[in-house]
Amino acid sequence: MTIAGKIESTIAIPGGVSVKMDGNTITVKGPRGELSRNFAYPRIIIAIGEGVVSISSEYPRTKDKAMVGTFVAHINNMIKGVTVGFTYTLKVVFSHFPMKVAVKDGRVEINNYLGGHAPRYANVVGGCKVKISGAEVTVEGNDIEACGQTAANIEKATSRLGFDKRTFQDGIYIVHKSHKVKE
Repeated sequence: MTIAGKIESTIAIPGGVSVKMDGNTITVKGPRGELSRNFAYPRIIIAIGEGVVSISSEYPRTKDKAMVGTFVAHINNMIKGVTVGFTYTLKVVFSHFPMKVAVKDGRVEINNYLGGHAPRYANVVGGCKVKISGAEVTVEGNDIEACGQTAANIEKATSRLGFDKRTFQDGIYIVHKSHKVKE
């Protein structure tokens, strides 16, 4: 909402979720856990009231308007993370050499990719949980950025330069994201 030199957005806090602010750090607690994030940016004001979080900027510049929207998106993702969580589903695809995928010591280990003897590794970021069942890999967690980065690390571990992706399809690929609803 823009009012003569001021932009303001509000976020409703759902039941069972508490939002607290300590300096520039916002902490969101819900049934699935707790997330914290630093929201330090000049000219942006964050206020927590009765059941709402208000983000505003007086006489905003273009970048200030963009940051208000960014802060709204981050706080919405934090609220969704502590209430519902995020899930990424990946598919293991191979045609010549069967890959073996396992979780060991906080990272995903991929063996026998293209018949190679050296294993490939992908780091698990944050508090994400990786589950492997057959040809499906599931990444779950409360923090959307940690889940997305973990899924990207797994996908990147099986990337191969110099091959046409349309014909050479061996690898591990993201096939579904829980926050992207198909219509």
